[in-house]
Amino acid sequence: MPEVFTYSFMVRAFIAGTLVGVVAPALGVFLVLRRLSLIADSLSHVALAGVAIGLLTRVFPPLTALATSVTAAAIIERLRASGRLYGEAALALFLYTALAVALVVISLAGGFNASLFNYLFGSIVTVGWLDLWLIAGLAALVLAFIVLFYTELVQTTFDPDLARVSGVPVGWVNLGMAVLTGATVTLSMRVVGVLLVGALMVIPVLASLQVARGFRTAVLIAVGIGVFSVLVGLTAAYYWELAAGGAVVLVSLAVLLAVTLGKAAAKLVLRPVARGER
Repeated sequence: MPEVFTYSFMVRAFIAGTLVGVVAPALGVFLVLRRLSLIADSLSHVALAGVAIGLLTRVFPPLTALATSVTAAAIIERLRASGRLYGEAALALFLYTALAVALVVISLAGGFNASLFNYLFGSIVTVGWLDLWLIAGLAALVLAFIVLFYTELVQTTFDPDLARVSGVPVGWVNLGMAVLTGATVTLSMRVVGVLLVGALMVIPVLASLQVARGFRTAVLIAVGIGVFSVLVGLTAAYYWELAAGGAVVLVSLAVLLAVTLGKAAAKLVLRPVARGER
């Protein structure tokens, strides 16, 4: 058995990271195609405000962060669906408001400390059994939602008007996805941190969309890249004493770069061949 798996805290880290590596890109595919990539960043700032509230009130910070991010996600979706605010405007409003609230509450709680930095930049080695059970429960809920409402999610992603005419409850489907996105952002911050949580929801998807030939394939490839990034990133972080969150994101960026360069090289190789056949 490799040395890294002889420590219980690393076993918990790998389990939690793998679950997040599955859930975050799976939801990210729908967000990217809906042009809502920045929702993860907005909700991460809301989650930071929730963490600050938890530290101030001495309540378990992940629970307060979960409550605030889920509530904010539901409000953002309602504002966007009602047409009162465009998607980007709603995201910007919550992003800056949450950041301002977080800074004020942090100052009231005594300023920045080691615990807060763990949430900002991630501290997967400190994941406890309660965190692990929360992440596992969320993963099960998100995957069940995607499987049960897969057709509705695809329809509302590509043509919400046609989906509405076809009888799909577009509002409830979008609301459900928004709420689960808020929960995913909150619980993922233990793995990659508040500042990088959006990257794990977007970068694997960007790589996947370049090679996938179908929607279902895009989801599976994005999940595969997410899990690969987490496993390689955590292993590198352990043996080279790196920041786990940063290592995970850099691995996913390396995969995106490799896919982009590989696709460009393939076009250069195939183009002369196509011309020769003519």
